[in-house]
Amino acid sequence: MSSEMSAYVIEEHGDPDVFTEETVEVPEPAADEIRVSVTATSLNPVDYKIRRGDLPDFAPEFPATLHCDVSGVVDAVGDDVEQFEPGDEVYGMPGGAGRQGALADFVVGHAGTFAHAPERLPLEEAAALPVVALTAWEMLTDKGAVDIDDDVLVYGASGGVGHVGVQLARWLGGNVIATGSNERKRSLASALGADATVDYTATDVEEYVETYTDGTGFDTVFDPVGDDHLQTSFEAVRPFGSVVTTESSSTQDVSAMHANSLDLGVVLVILPVILRERQERIGEELADIAALVDDGAIEPHIDQQFGFDEVSEAHRVGEEGDFVGKLLLVNE
Repeated sequence: MSSEMSAYVIEEHGDPDVFTEETVEVPEPAADEIRVSVTATSLNPVDYKIRRGDLPDFAPEFPATLHCDVSGVVDAVGDDVEQFEPGDEVYGMPGGAGRQGALADFVVGHAGTFAHAPERLPLEEAAALPVVALTAWEMLTDKGAVDIDDDVLVYGASGGVGHVGVQLARWLGGNVIATGSNERKRSLASALGADATVDYTATDVEEYVETYTDGTGFDTVFDPVGDDHLQTSFEAVRPFGSVVTTESSSTQDVSAMHANSLDLGVVLVILPVILRERQERIGEELADIAALVDDGAIEPHIDQQFGFDEVSEAHRVGEEGDFVGKLLLVNE
């Protein structure tokens, strides 16, 4: 094969137009690594935050190849890799934060950050899952624990993490109440299994707590949004309940946590890649998620599809936020 490949890179932080297509060397897998011929990636907020320079500690070295999610076919394996062989269809979260990512013809990553792709989905669609599904999984099964008939409030239910959270909370047996700011977002949440939806822009937290929990509060509040939603989470959860979130960088009044003996769980799902520690947990969780996909419990909702040469437009759409579910980028 050729020793060179195409990659969409950034030489500096900037707006969506900062991407350029470059010819770079094909990376070689080291011990415990695999090389994957990239079929697709998808856009997550962490990707455009890294591009903008909002998360300088997470950025790969310049010239930087971004994007954490990937699906594709194993092309080569390094020493000591036993779980994969060339030709395997995989999906994973090998880079894009702390190491070079998936916006290229090939990506190399620790074998532990991959799993065999779900069989129920086209391979390209599997790329919509890793970051959001891993985040929702860790929020609801690691940082939280949803039991049968628990009342679960899902904020941002039509977003990337939220729309998987609705499906996963439902599979765990929860009674799922999902929020959305417009009818399109609430309709998606209902289609994915939410028992009821709330227009949080027109309904006070006290009102939906009363309506859906008889005023006692939700057992778990699932918050992938943060800021005002995180503050409201402390009002919506019951005493001794759990708030799980992906955002804790904003300033909050946490006095309710002490007053009501609350649990707060925070998830940064890309941390194993950044630290190069406990990377195997990614693949283990992705294997569980693939099984749920194949059982019909989880399915990604893809709002729009782009080619790699349209990465700038995908980032613009992502930052504007006028979409539901995920934005997919296919290596055409």
